[in-house]
Amino acid sequence: MARIQGWITIAMMLLSVIVSTSCSAQPNSDETERQAATRPQSLASNTGVSSDNGDWSRFRGPGGMGVSHATDLPVTWSEDENLAWKTDLPGAGASSPIVLGDHIYVTCYSGYLVEGESGGSLDDLKRHLVCLRRADGTVLWDKSVKAKLPEEERIRDHGYAANTPVADAERVYAFFGKSGVCAYDHDGNQLWQASVGTNTSGWGTAASPILHKDLVLINASVESESLVALDRRTGEEKWRTGGIKEAWNTPLVVKTNAGDEEIVLAIHGKVLAFDPESGEQLWSCDTDINWYMAPSAVAAEGVVYFLGGRSGTASLAVRTGGRGDVTATHRLWTSTKGSNVTSPVYHESHLYWMHEKLSIVYCAHADTGELVYEERVNRGGQAYASALLADGRLYYLNRAGRMFVVAAKPEFELLSTNSLNDNSLFNASPVVTGKQILIRSDKFLYCIGK
Repeated sequence: MARIQGWITIAMMLLSVIVSTSCSAQPNSDETERQAATRPQSLASNTGVSSDNGDWSRFRGPGGMGVSHATDLPVTWSEDENLAWKTDLPGAGASSPIVLGDHIYVTCYSGYLVEGESGGSLDDLKRHLVCLRRADGTVLWDKSVKAKLPEEERIRDHGYAANTPVADAERVYAFFGKSGVCAYDHDGNQLWQASVGTNTSGWGTAASPILHKDLVLINASVESESLVALDRRTGEEKWRTGGIKEAWNTPLVVKTNAGDEEIVLAIHGKVLAFDPESGEQLWSCDTDINWYMAPSAVAAEGVVYFLGGRSGTASLAVRTGGRGDVTATHRLWTSTKGSNVTSPVYHESHLYWMHEKLSIVYCAHADTGELVYEERVNRGGQAYASALLADGRLYYLNRAGRMFVVAAKPEFELLSTNSLNDNSLFNASPVVTGKQILIRSDKFLYCIGK
């Protein structure tokens, strides 16, 4: 009996130590609440996930295609209807918001040439990465990076924050052009900053970073005429390839019909493909487009589609998987119909897009480029935002804040026209999160939906 009582005593002592250790390892309640307020409650995978759960963690969403599988999205809205919340932003910008878990991230610029404010000085120019709470738009944190000078004294049309950030489970990555690529954790702590070049352009910088496996891929055409791969954990440069000239489009990682992966982007006169592991150029294809390339590609079934240019050839389709110059063997078609700014979407063997200044929306057969329709929308004006496909509808946003909702089918049907007018510019592409749509202007971030 004495031996049994001894074992019981020892067991009770061990239990007491375990409980005490467990309690002492817990943060205080204030720290727990702070962390809960500043970290996403659900996290996407490193390569992006379906937006059904609300995540839209990179430019143009999962896969970079501008497509959401969400349903029950709003069709009509205004300042008085279907507006869940509206938040003042600390600066202007043409970049789109992204969503990861219960966080929204967006970049801005302040201190210089912000519409509606005094001109300021380049010495005061800052870029911001802002984190907001998805539920109500509350700003959780705002981190700023002072511009590395000299900078352009004026950026045409869209200002100093046009690159959309990208996020994974551990970090958020923002590309600020000459001022570098910055990585933050989800509490807003800066983890690293890396330079990808020091050049500038009067058109600014606009290509957005994307993630592939352990890499952050940067189209640094403006900064160094390079495509650069950085280690997403450290910011260390893993490889760099040159010759990326007059390219403002965001790279797209595509799969060939053979199952191989390629990084595809367009430069002046050519579409190029690279090996994601090494940066080696795999193939090139002439575009016959005699302008810089701004719209980003979409892809389906081993084919990539690009828009671009102001006259002459303005779109093309190229089959992936080639080697060397594939113009004669893999270029499927070219067309004189396209856009110089906006990117298209692909849906059920058709391409849909809106021209940046003609107030015309298009539908074309993806296999031939032949137009199905071209329809002018009333008061279409200029459009810099790329097309969004969601819930069987196409969402086209113009720079004045008017959104044209069109049925996603090969027969033109305008479902609604909605307006948000805050006397600023709407250059960012719309984003889907859950059953809501995020729309960003130079002044506000709007959340549309119940």
